[in-house]
Amino acid sequence: MIVEITTTHTPATDLGYLLHKHPDKVQSVELAAGKAHVFYTEATIERCTACLMLDINPVDLVRVRKGNYVLQDQYVNDRPYTTNSFLSTAISKAFGSALNGRCNTKPELPETQMPFTCRLTSLRVDAELEAVERLFHPLGYELEIETIQLDSDFPGWGLSKYINLTIHKCCTLQELLSHLYVLIPVLDNSRHSYVSQNDIEILMQKGQGWLEQHPERDWITRRFLRNIRAIANEAILRLAGEEAVTAEGHKSPLQESLHQQRLNLVFERLRESGAQNVLDLGCGSGKLLKLLLKDGQFQKIAGMDVSFSELQQARENLHLEEASPALRERLSIFQGSVTYLDERLKGYGAVALVEVIEHLDEERVPAMEKVVFGYAQPDTVVLSTPNSEYNVVFERLEAEAFRHEDHRFEWTREEFRRWCQQVCERYGYEVCIEPVGQEEPALGAPSQLAVFNKKVTA
Repeated sequence: MIVEITTTHTPATDLGYLLHKHPDKVQSVELAAGKAHVFYTEATIERCTACLMLDINPVDLVRVRKGNYVLQDQYVNDRPYTTNSFLSTAISKAFGSALNGRCNTKPELPETQMPFTCRLTSLRVDAELEAVERLFHPLGYELEIETIQLDSDFPGWGLSKYINLTIHKCCTLQELLSHLYVLIPVLDNSRHSYVSQNDIEILMQKGQGWLEQHPERDWITRRFLRNIRAIANEAILRLAGEEAVTAEGHKSPLQESLHQQRLNLVFERLRESGAQNVLDLGCGSGKLLKLLLKDGQFQKIAGMDVSFSELQQARENLHLEEASPALRERLSIFQGSVTYLDERLKGYGAVALVEVIEHLDEERVPAMEKVVFGYAQPDTVVLSTPNSEYNVVFERLEAEAFRHEDHRFEWTREEFRRWCQQVCERYGYEVCIEPVGQEEPALGAPSQLAVFNKKVTA
């Protein structure tokens, strides 16, 4: 992505003072997964254009974790990454002084209204194009939207999710950058960074003076905070001048995340199974493994994942390099796939698959069934997957959109129930299905969990 900021203010080279970047130099700042480069394509008294180019390293997307910038949901797939979510970080790092309204050399400039034209190239929009207008028009911008064909050689394939966007407005540079900081990530819901309650404070600061009155305030807030209900609701209340309170009048604490609720429930069901040897298939960065290690019931614990980078992260999170010989004897981590027969999968009393199967192509699910239920044959299988009926709660504009771009399918509650029953009939198991997370009337809960137990034969 390239962001071009042009002004015809006199003298136009004041833009260099505001950005704290000299027009004669190319300057770069480090990002979590690459770099951002700042350079000028023109710098005269009449017209000045500064460019911010994001240079994302796709290898670092699955390998690097720097500071508090935590890259989430990394899987091995052939899908392109997008850079919308990195733009806010790039603006903050490259243009931090301008974003905060400071200019030591010319203190009067941050308050100066200037005519700006900002062009954003290859901007991903996973909502309807009208959403772009609904975001920028209320703030006084004039817009030009250039759509991009999915493939120019095959026009019948239609339009891609990428556009070139040009906006015009006379305002302060701080105002322009604050709008970009908040609104650009909102247009693409596949944000790469971890979202926490601290992001509420960031949103309050960057949205001060304009977000409170924006007609799309609630939608912007939910999308900026990745539709995490507890965090988004608190932010919306604060923007409305209220506080989130409980019935007793106390401030409401941040609700336990859905992911943590899911892990805790899976952990409890594994404990209840009585199993002493447990295998986590699709273990990711090792969060469930960490829970299992704290309980002495589990004497042998293993984690398998198809992603080498996730396994590396799990080793770091579990401090395996510094672990005692006893811990290394108790815990093992290895690379593999749930769709291939593997001797290492045998010998476990219980197996967990937490939000794994939806990342398989649906035609590969029978292969997974054969491996887990027919070959490994644990006494207990604890498996969770999203409930597609609940997706409408996440403010998705596209009716058929999946919860994550790497999901190959998502099942309704009835589809999941039918699949579970078929597995039981084929492989001799019984199943109990339960919801995970806060339930909504007629929609159910965000996730659904099945506990399979092998039938006892006489």
